[in-house]
Amino acid sequence: MNKSSPLYLKKIEELYKSGGYTLRYERGHFQPGRCVLRDKQIVVLNKFFTTEAKISALSDLATEIEWDSDTLELTQLNLLIEISQTRLKL
Repeated sequence: MNKSSPLYLKKIEELYKSGGYTLRYERGHFQPGRCVLRDKQIVVLNKFFTTEAKISALSDLATEIEWDSDTLELTQLNLLIEISQTRLKL
């Protein structure tokens, strides 16, 4: 699968949703990141980022998060492994 395709982005977005995160696409000049706001896990990205930039930002954050494997499906766990291996190669 092409790692800069909208379908790949959708898979990563589903990973975050299954992990209990809310994804927000906002406009403005800021670095992408995550925060905890009143016990809600939120990830904020610039909505004008390209698909490739969104995938890159979400992949970077995915390697920093401690995921609960009980809430994720097997395909999502495999996606996490793939993301972490790709980051190690870079």
